[in-house]
Amino acid sequence: MAAKSDEPQPHPPKEQLPNISYCITSPPPWPEAILLGFQHYIVMLGTTVIIPTSLVPQMGGGNEEKAKVIQTLLLVAGLNTLLQTLFGTRLPAVIGASYTFVPTTISIILAGRFSDSTANPVDRFKRIMRATQGSLIVASTLQIVLGFSGLWRNVVRFVSPLSIVPLISLVGFGLYEFGFPGVAKCVEIGLPELILIVFFSQYLPHVIKAGEKVFVRFSVIFSVVIVWIYAHLLTVGGAYNGKAPKTQLSCRTDRAGLIDAAPWIRVPYPFQWGPPSFDAGEAFAMMMASFVALVESTGAFYAVARYASATPIPPSILSRGVGWQGVAILISGLFGTANGSSVSVENAGLLALTRVGSRRVVQISAGFMIFFSILGKFGALFASIPAPIIAALYCIFFAYVGAGGISFLQFCNLNSFRTIFILGFSVFIGLSVPQYFNEYTAINGYGPVHTGARWFNDIVNVPFSSEAFVAGCVAYFLDNTLHRKDSAVKKDTGKQWWNKFRSFKGESRSEEFYSLPFNLNKYFPSV
Repeated sequence: MAAKSDEPQPHPPKEQLPNISYCITSPPPWPEAILLGFQHYIVMLGTTVIIPTSLVPQMGGGNEEKAKVIQTLLLVAGLNTLLQTLFGTRLPAVIGASYTFVPTTISIILAGRFSDSTANPVDRFKRIMRATQGSLIVASTLQIVLGFSGLWRNVVRFVSPLSIVPLISLVGFGLYEFGFPGVAKCVEIGLPELILIVFFSQYLPHVIKAGEKVFVRFSVIFSVVIVWIYAHLLTVGGAYNGKAPKTQLSCRTDRAGLIDAAPWIRVPYPFQWGPPSFDAGEAFAMMMASFVALVESTGAFYAVARYASATPIPPSILSRGVGWQGVAILISGLFGTANGSSVSVENAGLLALTRVGSRRVVQISAGFMIFFSILGKFGALFASIPAPIIAALYCIFFAYVGAGGISFLQFCNLNSFRTIFILGFSVFIGLSVPQYFNEYTAINGYGPVHTGARWFNDIVNVPFSSEAFVAGCVAYFLDNTLHRKDSAVKKDTGKQWWNKFRSFKGESRSEEFYSLPFNLNKYFPSV
C-alpha cells in the first residue's frame, strides 16, 4: 500500500479559480481600486479607437466626426458597463464596442443609396450613421427578447463544460489577427511593449519579492507608459520623417488627429446625428450580427466568471445579462456609435493578468469612461496611444481568455473518444470555416455567398466568419446529439459538476455573486 501513496495524484478540479487576490464581492482598497479601474479604461480604449478609425473615414467623416464617435462610444460603454454590473449578470464585465458588427456596418456604408459622389461627405456620414442607428435599434430587440423572456436560459441549460470549451477558447484565440499582425505594423514599438508586459507581469514578481503584487497588478500601466514615452521620443527625434504614410500612422504618437479635433467639453446625446432611418434588410443583417455577438458574449461571460473566481454562471443569470446586453445595443443605436455592444474580451483577459476580479474596479472604470467621454481633449490624449502598443496587450489578454476556456477541460474525461472527437472537430472547424470565408472575402472583395440582396449575404457570411460562433455551435450540437442516452456520457462531458449551478437556488454561492442590488431579487426572482 505504501508504494501506492507515492504515485502522483491528479489535480483536483476547482469550481472557483483559486489564487485570485480579490473576487467579485471583495473590493481592493480605494487608491488601488481607482488605479486598477483606470487600467481597465486604458485597455478598452483599443477597440473603442480602432473601430471608428476604420469606419468613420469610409462613411465620409473627418477627424472631428471621428473624435465625436469615439466620445459617444466611450459614454455608451460606461453606461452599459454600469448597467451590466448592477442589474445584468453582475459580473465584472466591461461592455464595449464589438468587431462582430463591423462587416454589417461596412455593407450599410456600401449600400447603393449612399453612393452619390456629389454629396457633401459630412452629410453622407450623417445619413449612413442614421441608417446604422435604425438597424441597431431593431437588432437590439433580438437579445432583449431572448434574454428577458428566458428563452436563452433554456438554450444555456444544455451547455456542458465540454461544449463551452471550444466557444470560450476561440472567443480568445479566434482574435489572433488583432495580435501580432498589429504589433508588426510598427515592430520597434510593439515588440518592446510585448516583451515588457511579459517581463513585468510574469518574471519581475519572482525577482523582486517586495513589490510582487504591484508588478502583477499594474504591469499594463508600467509597460504602456515606458513604451509610450519611448515612442514619443522616436517621433520627436524625427525617426519617422519621410517614412511611408502607413508607417507614420502606426508609429507616430501625434498622428491620430484626435487631440486637435476633440472639443474640450461635449456631452454626447441620443439622436445627435438626426432621426434614425430604417431599412428592413439591413435590420435583419444587423440582427444576425447581434445573434453572433450574443453567442460570443455567452462564452466571454463564462470566462469572466472564471477569472473573477465566481461559480459557473447559472443560466437564468446569463439570460438576464443577455437581456441587458440587448439594452446596451439599443443605447448604442440611440446615441449613434456605428457599432453594437458586447462583452470586451480584452478586459476579461485583464482580470486574469491582474488577478483582481472585483466588481467595484470595473464600475470605477465605467466612471472613467463616462468622465473622459465628456472631457474630450483628455480622452483624446489617451486615445492617441499608438495601435501597436494596444496590439501587444491583446497578445496577452486574448491568450488568457482562450486558456480560460481550455481550463474547463478539468471537468471532462479526456480519455473518452467522444470527448476527443467533439473537442478536436469543433475547434478545427471553428478555425477552418472562417478562414475560408475571410480568405475568399479578402481576395474577391465579397463573401462566398454573393447574391443581389446584400442583407442576405450578410446573414450568411457574418456568422461563418466568426471562429467562436462556428466552434461553439458545432460543439453544442454534437454534445447534445451524440449518444446522449448513455449514462457514462454525462460524466465524460462534466455535466455532473455543473448540475447544482443549473438553477439559481441550487447553490448558496450563486446568491452571493449574482443576486441583484437594492433588494430587487424580491421583485425579479432568478429561477
